[in-house]
Amino acid sequence: MTEYLTRPDGERLALKQVEGEGPTILWVGGFRSDMEGTKALALHAAAQERGWAFVRYDHFAHGQSSGAWRDATVGRWCDDACALVDHLVGTGGRQVVPVGSSMGGWVALNLALARPGTIKGMVLINPAQDFTERLMWPGLGPDRQAEILETGETLMPDEGLGPYVLTRRMFEDARTRMLPEGPLPIRCPVHILQGRRDTAVPWQHQLALIAQMESADVRLDLIAEGDHRLSGPDDLARMIAAVEALRSV
Repeated sequence: MTEYLTRPDGERLALKQVEGEGPTILWVGGFRSDMEGTKALALHAAAQERGWAFVRYDHFAHGQSSGAWRDATVGRWCDDACALVDHLVGTGGRQVVPVGSSMGGWVALNLALARPGTIKGMVLINPAQDFTERLMWPGLGPDRQAEILETGETLMPDEGLGPYVLTRRMFEDARTRMLPEGPLPIRCPVHILQGRRDTAVPWQHQLALIAQMESADVRLDLIAEGDHRLSGPDDLARMIAAVEALRSV
């Protein structure tokens, strides 16, 4: 059953829960992804089978959540994640294990910085921290960059999900949520699953992150044939095993 968390401005985050024991496993999806994706559903099924407490949700302007896409920003997505965690902790008193995929990894990292005492551990799947500045903007090319700067937006093609708008506002706001330089005060256990064949987020992108985090327990699994989705049967089994291990830490 879909539930909703209403934000102060009246927008609503759609979420689905599994009642269970232990820390709450929180699925944090990627850019333009929703909570009905393969990995989210695999975790939902694992939670039902293993008795985990689990929540999956849609970001603002994604899936079943409300919001206009042109108003969407990384800052909004990070603030919504914090509000959702505060709600979960307030109603259950549990710690949270975010499982962040792609952009969701960036949101999860911001969440760990904002709510350090609440985060028991994190599983990050091809995390795309700072992707707007480090990966997306350079890949747009000078023509689209100029269009965004001059008109405030550009229309991007997407054969899978359909065309979408990238706004100047999104890029400017995202700079305020980039990870700070220097040591990152993230001290919980972190398990990163990274596809070596990922063309959206190159595996080298994770090296600086690993060096920055102050956690004494950071693991990187570099999957030789893995792509950006990491949604094959072996990938899903690996993800579920990583979550199970962090629940027990």
